[in-house]
Amino acid sequence: MTLKVIMFPGQGSQFKGMGEQLFKEFTEVVATANRVLGYDIADICLNNPDNKLNQTTYTQPALFLINYLTHQKYLQENKTVPDYFLGHSLGEFNALNAAGVFDFETGLKIVQKRGELMFSIGNTGMAAIVGAEYKEVKEILHTNFADIDIANVNTPSQMVISGPLDSLDKAADFFEEEGFVYIPLKVSGAFHSRYMTPVKAQFEAFIGSMKLNKCSVPVISNFSAAPYPDDISGILKNMVNQLDNRVRWFQSIEYVMYQGECEFAEVGPGEVLSNILKKIKI
Repeated sequence: MTLKVIMFPGQGSQFKGMGEQLFKEFTEVVATANRVLGYDIADICLNNPDNKLNQTTYTQPALFLINYLTHQKYLQENKTVPDYFLGHSLGEFNALNAAGVFDFETGLKIVQKRGELMFSIGNTGMAAIVGAEYKEVKEILHTNFADIDIANVNTPSQMVISGPLDSLDKAADFFEEEGFVYIPLKVSGAFHSRYMTPVKAQFEAFIGSMKLNKCSVPVISNFSAAPYPDDISGILKNMVNQLDNRVRWFQSIEYVMYQGECEFAEVGPGEVLSNILKKIKI
């Protein structure tokens, strides 16, 4: 039997104009989002005023909404319950929502707070390194750039690094001289690195006041590359630990592929995760 796996994308998938048709179909959900957030989220998605779509404070709620609406559309057309949910970084919160851990409004409040906290760490950023294996990147950083962390392991030869902007600028020249591709990412912080540790306690306290449920469908954790635990305290810890630990995406995909033949569907804007999946399967 083929396992059905739904994947939700994270930051970097956003683009101006996303969700136009979905906003027309799900007007009540959009109105709820505007009420919860306190601003017109559709305007930000469609028109990107002041480049807000690329500011984490707004990017995370925007992507959470688009992923959610895309999933609602998907559910209208597909009645089969999936075997696994996965989400990349921010997308993991859509996976948890889809698995019934929290409702839409609660999820929106969580990602709004998450975006605000992550945005508060200034002068940091992220970049993708293509063509280098984990051990190579780890050695280069350890030897030359001790203040930069590996933030994502997306494929065997695509890593994402996080750190101070000035160090990333120096690292760009180094990696390119070594023959690797260096791509600055459209994010406004050093996510999934030591630089997020100062905001963990605030995030945990905020989520701790929310009503959480056990997963109705297994959700693969970015933090552990294994299914979320059954206990609520364990679920909370995984959500919080994701902030300053690397996204183990390659290992997460490997986990579900080891369970059997898989059929993957990316639910959200663009095809970032589908393209990553092709590289993993090669």
